[in-house]
Amino acid sequence: MFEFGIKDIIDILCVALMLYYIYRLMKESRSLNVFIGVMVFIIMWLFVSQVLEMRLLGSIMDKLVSVGVIAIIILFQEEIRKFLYNLGTHRKVNSIIRLFSSGDKEERVDMESIMPIVMACMSMSKGKVGALIVIERLTPLDEIVETGDIIDANINQRLIENIFFKNSPLHDGAMVISKKRIRAAGCILPVSHNFDIPKELGLRHRAAMGISQDSDAVAIVVSEETGRISVAIKGQFHLRLSAEQLESILTRELDI
Repeated sequence: MFEFGIKDIIDILCVALMLYYIYRLMKESRSLNVFIGVMVFIIMWLFVSQVLEMRLLGSIMDKLVSVGVIAIIILFQEEIRKFLYNLGTHRKVNSIIRLFSSGDKEERVDMESIMPIVMACMSMSKGKVGALIVIERLTPLDEIVETGDIIDANINQRLIENIFFKNSPLHDGAMVISKKRIRAAGCILPVSHNFDIPKELGLRHRAAMGISQDSDAVAIVVSEETGRISVAIKGQFHLRLSAEQLESILTRELDI
Protein backbone atom coordinates (compact mmCIF):
# COMPACT_ATOMS: atom_id res chain seq x y z
CA MET A 1 0.00 0.00 0.00
CA PHE A 2 1.26 3.46 -0.95
CA GLU A 3 2.24 5.56 2.08
CA PHE A 4 2.05 9.33 1.88
CA GLY A 5 4.30 11.03 4.43
CA ILE A 6 6.05 14.29 5.24
CA LYS A 7 8.85 13.57 2.74
CA ASP A 8 6.31 13.30 -0.06
CA ILE A 9 4.76 16.66 0.90
CA ILE A 10 8.20 18.30 0.94
CA ASP A 11 9.00 16.64 -2.39
CA ILE A 12 5.81 18.01 -3.99
CA LEU A 13 6.40 21.50 -2.58
CA CYS A 14 9.99 21.54 -3.91
CA VAL A 15 8.85 20.49 -7.38
CA ALA A 16 6.06 23.11 -7.30
CA LEU A 17 8.51 25.85 -6.30
CA MET A 18 10.94 24.77 -9.00
CA LEU A 19 8.24 24.82 -11.68
CA TYR A 20 6.99 28.22 -10.49
CA TYR A 21 10.50 29.67 -10.63
CA ILE A 22 11.05 28.23 -14.11
CA TYR A 23 7.68 29.67 -15.16
CA ARG A 24 8.69 33.17 -14.01
CA LEU A 25 12.06 32.85 -15.73
CA MET A 26 10.46 31.77 -19.01
CA LYS A 27 7.88 34.55 -18.79
CA GLU A 28 10.60 37.20 -18.44
CA SER A 29 12.55 35.83 -21.40
CA ARG A 30 9.51 35.43 -23.69
CA SER A 31 10.03 31.64 -23.82
CA LEU A 32 6.85 30.81 -21.94
CA ASN A 33 5.08 29.21 -24.91
CA VAL A 34 8.04 26.90 -25.53
CA PHE A 35 8.09 25.96 -21.84
CA ILE A 36 4.35 25.20 -21.89
CA GLY A 37 4.86 23.04 -24.99
CA VAL A 38 7.59 21.06 -23.24
CA MET A 39 5.39 20.53 -20.18
CA VAL A 40 2.47 19.35 -22.35
CA PHE A 41 4.75 16.85 -24.10
CA ILE A 42 6.01 15.50 -20.75
CA ILE A 43 2.45 15.08 -19.46
CA MET A 44 1.49 13.25 -22.68
CA TRP A 45 4.56 11.02 -22.37
CA LEU A 46 3.71 10.10 -18.76
CA PHE A 47 0.05 9.45 -19.68
CA VAL A 48 0.92 7.26 -22.66
CA SER A 49 3.68 5.23 -20.97
CA GLN A 50 2.40 4.98 -17.39
CA VAL A 51 -1.42 5.16 -17.61
CA LEU A 52 -2.31 3.74 -21.03
CA GLU A 53 0.83 1.53 -21.15
CA MET A 54 1.09 1.87 -24.94
CA ARG A 55 4.43 0.16 -25.55
CA LEU A 56 5.17 1.22 -29.13
CA LEU A 57 4.20 4.87 -28.79
CA GLY A 58 5.68 4.95 -25.29
CA SER A 59 9.06 3.64 -26.52
CA ILE A 60 9.15 6.25 -29.30
CA MET A 61 8.40 9.02 -26.83
CA ASP A 62 11.03 7.60 -24.45
CA LYS A 63 13.66 8.05 -27.17
CA LEU A 64 12.46 11.60 -27.85
CA VAL A 65 12.65 12.46 -24.15
CA SER A 66 16.20 11.10 -23.82
CA VAL A 67 17.35 13.19 -26.81
CA GLY A 68 15.12 16.09 -25.74
CA VAL A 69 17.17 16.75 -22.59
CA ILE A 70 20.11 17.84 -24.76
CA ALA A 71 17.77 19.86 -26.98
CA ILE A 72 16.31 21.64 -23.96
CA ILE A 73 19.79 22.55 -22.69
CA ILE A 74 20.64 24.05 -26.10
CA LEU A 75 17.27 25.75 -26.46
CA PHE A 76 17.24 27.27 -22.97
CA GLN A 77 20.96 27.88 -22.49
CA GLU A 78 20.47 31.58 -21.67
CA GLU A 79 17.71 30.80 -19.16
CA ILE A 80 19.80 28.06 -17.53
CA ARG A 81 22.76 30.43 -17.34
CA LYS A 82 20.58 33.08 -15.72
CA PHE A 83 19.16 30.55 -13.24
CA LEU A 84 22.68 29.52 -12.16
CA TYR A 85 23.72 33.18 -11.89
CA ASN A 86 20.73 33.97 -9.67
CA LEU A 87 21.40 30.89 -7.56
CA GLY A 88 25.06 31.77 -7.10
CA THR A 89 24.39 35.43 -6.33
CA HIS A 90 21.59 34.85 -3.82
CA ARG A 91 22.21 36.73 -0.60
CA LYS A 92 21.98 33.63 1.60
CA VAL A 93 24.52 31.83 -0.57
CA ASN A 94 26.80 34.87 -0.47
CA SER A 95 26.59 35.06 3.32
CA ILE A 96 27.78 31.44 3.54
CA ILE A 97 30.64 32.17 1.14
CA ARG A 98 31.70 35.17 3.20
CA LEU A 99 32.08 32.97 6.29
CA PHE A 100 34.90 31.10 4.53
CA SER A 101 36.46 34.10 2.78
CA SER A 102 38.91 36.67 4.08
CA GLY A 103 39.33 40.32 3.35
CA ASP A 104 35.62 40.98 2.84
CA LYS A 105 35.91 44.37 4.53
CA GLU A 106 37.94 45.61 1.60
CA GLU A 107 35.11 44.70 -0.76
CA ARG A 108 32.44 46.56 1.18
CA VAL A 109 31.32 49.71 -0.56
CA ASP A 110 31.72 52.75 1.72
CA MET A 111 30.07 56.14 1.51
CA GLU A 112 33.11 57.62 -0.26
CA SER A 113 32.18 55.46 -3.25
CA ILE A 114 28.43 55.99 -3.06
CA MET A 115 28.12 59.74 -2.48
CA PRO A 116 29.94 60.88 -5.69
CA ILE A 117 27.52 58.70 -7.70
CA VAL A 118 24.49 60.09 -5.85
CA MET A 119 25.65 63.72 -6.19
CA ALA A 120 26.46 63.29 -9.90
CA CYS A 121 23.03 61.76 -10.55
CA MET A 122 21.27 64.59 -8.74
CA SER A 123 23.26 67.21 -10.68
CA MET A 124 22.53 65.51 -14.02
CA SER A 125 18.88 65.15 -13.01
CA LYS A 126 18.56 68.90 -12.50
CA GLY A 127 20.16 69.59 -15.89
CA LYS A 128 18.22 66.77 -17.61
CA VAL A 129 21.43 65.09 -18.72
CA GLY A 130 20.85 61.45 -19.68
CA ALA A 131 23.03 58.89 -17.93
CA LEU A 132 23.32 55.12 -17.46
CA ILE A 133 25.59 53.82 -14.71
CA VAL A 134 26.08 50.09 -14.08
CA ILE A 135 27.67 49.00 -10.80
CA GLU A 136 29.18 45.54 -10.84
CA ARG A 137 28.59 43.22 -7.91
CA LEU A 138 29.37 39.47 -7.98
CA THR A 139 28.62 38.76 -11.64
CA PRO A 140 31.64 39.81 -13.76
CA LEU A 141 30.89 42.36 -16.48
CA ASP A 142 34.08 41.88 -18.49
CA GLU A 143 32.18 41.30 -21.74
CA ILE A 144 30.27 44.57 -21.25
CA VAL A 145 33.47 46.47 -20.42
CA GLU A 146 35.10 45.27 -23.64
CA THR A 147 32.40 47.03 -25.69
CA GLY A 148 33.39 50.46 -24.34
CA ASP A 149 36.48 52.55 -23.65
CA ILE A 150 38.63 51.69 -20.63
CA ILE A 151 38.96 54.54 -18.13
CA ASP A 152 40.11 52.94 -14.84
CA ALA A 153 39.75 56.01 -12.65
CA ASN A 154 38.63 56.79 -9.13
CA ILE A 155 34.93 57.46 -8.66
CA ASN A 156 34.58 61.22 -9.02
CA GLN A 157 31.47 63.38 -9.35
CA ARG A 158 32.93 65.75 -11.94
CA LEU A 159 34.32 62.90 -14.03
CA ILE A 160 30.93 61.19 -14.11
CA GLU A 161 29.20 64.43 -15.15
CA ASN A 162 31.81 65.15 -17.85
CA ILE A 163 31.47 61.66 -19.34
CA PHE A 164 27.70 62.05 -19.68
CA PHE A 165 27.85 65.68 -20.88
CA LYS A 166 25.77 65.97 -24.05
CA ASN A 167 28.75 66.79 -26.28
CA SER A 168 30.90 63.98 -24.87
CA PRO A 169 31.59 61.11 -27.30
CA LEU A 170 30.85 58.60 -24.52
CA HIS A 171 27.56 60.03 -23.24
CA ASP A 172 25.32 57.62 -25.21
CA GLY A 173 26.79 54.43 -23.73
CA ALA A 174 26.82 53.01 -20.22
CA MET A 175 29.43 53.56 -17.53
CA VAL A 176 30.63 50.48 -15.65
CA ILE A 177 31.84 50.88 -12.06
CA SER A 178 33.71 47.96 -10.53
CA LYS A 179 35.63 47.62 -7.25
CA LYS A 180 35.29 51.31 -6.34
CA ARG A 181 36.65 52.47 -9.71
CA ILE A 182 35.14 53.75 -12.94
CA ARG A 183 36.28 50.94 -15.17
CA ALA A 184 34.85 51.89 -18.58
CA ALA A 185 32.40 54.18 -20.37
CA GLY A 186 30.50 54.11 -23.65
CA CYS A 187 29.63 50.44 -23.07
CA ILE A 188 26.84 48.61 -24.90
CA LEU A 189 24.28 46.77 -22.79
CA PRO A 190 21.78 44.03 -23.69
CA VAL A 191 18.32 45.55 -24.22
CA SER A 192 15.35 43.99 -22.44
CA HIS A 193 12.35 43.05 -24.57
CA ASN A 194 10.04 42.79 -21.59
CA PHE A 195 6.60 44.04 -22.63
CA ASP A 196 5.80 45.05 -19.04
CA ILE A 197 8.18 48.03 -19.21
CA PRO A 198 6.12 51.25 -19.39
CA LYS A 199 6.14 52.82 -22.86
CA GLU A 200 7.25 56.20 -21.52
CA LEU A 201 10.59 54.69 -20.49
CA GLY A 202 13.24 54.95 -23.20
CA LEU A 203 16.16 52.91 -24.48
CA ARG A 204 18.36 53.65 -21.46
CA HIS A 205 15.75 52.13 -19.17
CA ARG A 206 15.43 49.05 -21.38
CA ALA A 207 19.22 48.65 -21.36
CA ALA A 208 19.25 49.01 -17.56
CA MET A 209 16.53 46.38 -17.27
CA GLY A 210 18.45 44.10 -19.64
CA ILE A 211 21.68 44.14 -17.64
CA SER A 212 19.76 43.71 -14.37
CA GLN A 213 18.09 40.59 -15.80
CA ASP A 214 21.35 39.13 -17.12
CA SER A 215 23.40 39.82 -13.96
CA ASP A 216 23.18 40.98 -10.37
CA ALA A 217 24.44 44.46 -11.28
CA VAL A 218 22.75 47.66 -10.09
CA ALA A 219 21.85 49.96 -13.01
CA ILE A 220 21.13 53.66 -12.42
CA VAL A 221 19.31 55.69 -15.09
CA VAL A 222 18.91 59.46 -15.35
CA SER A 223 16.22 60.32 -17.90
CA GLU A 224 17.20 62.88 -20.52
CA GLU A 225 13.54 63.81 -21.09
CA THR A 226 12.32 64.18 -17.51
CA GLY A 227 15.45 64.18 -15.37
CA ARG A 228 13.99 61.45 -13.17
CA ILE A 229 16.28 58.93 -11.53
CA SER A 230 15.55 55.19 -11.67
CA VAL A 231 17.34 52.06 -10.53
CA ALA A 232 17.02 48.56 -12.02
CA ILE A 233 17.86 45.59 -9.79
CA LYS A 234 17.20 41.93 -10.63
CA GLY A 235 14.65 42.78 -13.30
CA GLN A 236 12.74 45.26 -11.13
CA PHE A 237 12.54 49.06 -11.46
CA HIS A 238 12.64 51.61 -8.65
CA LEU A 239 11.32 54.79 -10.28
CA ARG A 240 11.32 58.51 -9.45
CA LEU A 241 13.94 58.32 -6.74
CA SER A 242 15.08 61.18 -4.53
CA ALA A 243 18.69 61.62 -3.42
CA GLU A 244 17.91 59.98 -0.06
CA GLN A 245 16.16 57.02 -1.71
CA LEU A 246 19.01 56.50 -4.20
CA GLU A 247 21.57 56.63 -1.40
CA SER A 248 19.54 54.17 0.67
CA ILE A 249 19.21 51.69 -2.21
CA LEU A 250 22.90 51.83 -3.10
CA THR A 251 23.94 51.47 0.54
CA ARG A 252 21.69 48.43 0.97
CA GLU A 253 22.39 46.71 -2.35
CA LEU A 254 26.13 47.35 -2.60
CA ASP A 255 26.94 46.31 0.94
CA ILE A 256 28.04 42.85 -0.17
